[in-house]
Amino acid sequence: MEFTIEAIETPALTKAQLADLLFEQIGLNKREAKDMVEAFFDLIAARLIEGEDVKISGFGNFQIRVKAPRPGRNPRTGEHIPIGERRVATFHASAKLKEQIHGVPEAAHEPPVAWTVGADAQ
Repeated sequence: MEFTIEAIETPALTKAQLADLLFEQIGLNKREAKDMVEAFFDLIAARLIEGEDVKISGFGNFQIRVKAPRPGRNPRTGEHIPIGERRVATFHASAKLKEQIHGVPEAAHEPPVAWTVGADAQ
C-alpha cells in the first residue's frame, strides 16, 4: 500500500495530516483516524518512557540514552553550572530508509568485484 502526500503544503508532517491521510486513502472515519495516530504515538512514547527500544522495521529505531553529567556554562554570565545526568531519546534510521533518502540502489551495497592483474593481463 502506498500513500501519496501531494496535498501537504507545510515542510513538516503533522499528526493531523497523518490522520487526514488515513481518512482519505484508507477510508477510516476522521475520529478513528485521529485516534489511531494518537494511539500510535502514545504507544511509542510509553515504551520509551519505560526505557524500552522501539524498532519499526524498514524505518528505524528509537532508543533512550542516558547522558552523563557534565560541566556547563551560562552563556550570558559565563558562570559555570553543572549539568546533571539526563535521559534523551535518539533515532537511528534503518538502512532501507537511508537508501530511500539518499537514492542509493540496493545493488550498490554488493561487494566490489575483485580485479586481478597477472601475467594474462597484457
